[in-house]
Amino acid sequence: MDECFIRGVKIEKTDTSSYPFSIPAVQKVESVRFTSPVTFFAGENGSGKSTLIEAIAVAAGFNAEGGTKNYNFSSQNTTSSLSESLTLVRSARREKYGYFLRAETFYTTANYADTGTYPGPILFDGKRIHEQSHGEAFLSIIKGFGRGLFIFDEPESALSPQRQLALLVAIHDLVKQGSQFIIATHSPILLAYPGAKIYHLLNTGIEETTYDELEHVTLTKDFLNNPSDYLSKLFSPQ
Repeated sequence: MDECFIRGVKIEKTDTSSYPFSIPAVQKVESVRFTSPVTFFAGENGSGKSTLIEAIAVAAGFNAEGGTKNYNFSSQNTTSSLSESLTLVRSARREKYGYFLRAETFYTTANYADTGTYPGPILFDGKRIHEQSHGEAFLSIIKGFGRGLFIFDEPESALSPQRQLALLVAIHDLVKQGSQFIIATHSPILLAYPGAKIYHLLNTGIEETTYDELEHVTLTKDFLNNPSDYLSKLFSPQ
């Protein structure tokens, strides 16, 4: 594909003892490069995935709670200051479309799309968001755009395994058109996208890894291969 819209981010830090700069993945990293049309951030809860994704989205011009760059609303100001310390390294290409999908604020984003826009509700796949299930709405949003920049925070939260496979197909179709995706996820299904760059957020910083080396993947495989053994160990008296 052509060069990515965003080729990387640089993090300028002043006080690394305060949040969000106290998060190890932020504190110990100065820059992250995007060299693939699909980049994943993976890591444990609290590792900083959502904080970093939100900061990149805001620095790119998106509303902090989600939506396109034209969405202008705020239900509660919980945005970190990290975006103010990020510098996006952009290519000469500029996206025509874009969407920031944030799982935890998707309901308020849907409300804005339905009632807070003029001259009327925004339709995705011919329907209002609230006329669709959570998972259907996620998929209809991505199907409503052409080549663009898409930043997703844990999109699998509303998707069954079958719907996650459908999301992979939708992502692939847009990548072929020249789109770029930056995604925070726990999903071994989504992380399997061919040729994706995977960054693992750890206490030691951010490290590039492969699909087969990622703990999310190895743990899921081990569990599915022998769930009874895992459950026996989990539930055994200590």
